[in-house]
Amino acid sequence: MEPTATTTDARYRGEVVYLFAFDIAYELSGVKATQLLGQKLQTYVVDTGKRSPKEAFFYRAMMVRLPRVERQGPHGAVGVETVVKVLTVGAVSISIHVPFAVDRIEDLVGYHDLQLGDKPMAVEAREIAHRVQQELIEYCQRPVTELAEEEAYTVFCLEAPLKTAQGQPVKGEEWLQQHSATVACLLMQETDAGQLARQEIRECTGRHLSYYEYDLVVIDWDAALVVDYPAHFEELVYVLELANVQLAELEAYDRLLDATLAMPHHGMRDLSWRGRAAILRNLRELRIELTRFSDELLNITKFFGDWHLARIYQNVSARFHLADWHKIVDDKLRNIDSYYQLLQHDQTNRWMLILEATIVLLFIVDVALLIAGIGGK
Repeated sequence: MEPTATTTDARYRGEVVYLFAFDIAYELSGVKATQLLGQKLQTYVVDTGKRSPKEAFFYRAMMVRLPRVERQGPHGAVGVETVVKVLTVGAVSISIHVPFAVDRIEDLVGYHDLQLGDKPMAVEAREIAHRVQQELIEYCQRPVTELAEEEAYTVFCLEAPLKTAQGQPVKGEEWLQQHSATVACLLMQETDAGQLARQEIRECTGRHLSYYEYDLVVIDWDAALVVDYPAHFEELVYVLELANVQLAELEAYDRLLDATLAMPHHGMRDLSWRGRAAILRNLRELRIELTRFSDELLNITKFFGDWHLARIYQNVSARFHLADWHKIVDDKLRNIDSYYQLLQHDQTNRWMLILEATIVLLFIVDVALLIAGIGGK
């Protein structure tokens, strides 16, 4: 479905934020760089405008804003902004902001998988992530040799307050009730609202939240809709961005654990004691490091207090099944621990056997020397 042209008094205005998360290394430590991609590297700080606990905690990523560039969008030239965030868990998150002005929500369906130049946006994001990895390579612990597929998420941000066809402001929840099928089509990249079952519409739009009467957040597994004043877009998108990074890192940990769990099955009996000792050492380090990084990964999305952003994270976490991913990773860590214990026990038994054989050999030598001494007399 191609977006239609709009006028300057379009009914819906805002921006689409395309999020791409990449795992570039096992860890980023001691980053002392002051510039990245030719821009000043700074700490990202959330400036929430809604009421929150006095001692609120947010994970502070390092970030750069690339210069705004003019690109050809669906409705003409637009100023596109790219923001790159670097996290110490070895992840890079790239957000590409594309403004829009449309007359119908249906017109935004065409913004899924948008291509602004001669290459897909995901390819552009991957190239940026690769450049970030190369510039920060000295701070990367165990950098990945090849970037895995990106974890992508799309956020449609509409400026509040939304208005009726007559131009009257409408409350967020009331608007959603009136346009639930259209919103479901937007988030699911469907073009015909009449084809969607009511059950699917309820499932897609079921996780929605409002703080003030005129704001709204609807969260689905592949995209989200945010209705708020432009000054609040950034903080809301950041929560979704952190959850997306968390999902990308959990998938990376899962791949690493799968490779590790497969390792002990290949030729363990044929390995020398040095080879076994090396495997034990690697497993021991992996157990410690992954346990630590699992805790650190949880810390980047830790919110203290019962407030709006925490509720948004809880809902997107449920959509992404992050708790299930954490359980999978924890179960595999326990399996690795079992492998480690078995290998260590086997290694200990081998050493005990060697010690026992040595004692027996020394005893035989001692007896032989004793007999030889008696015979000599």
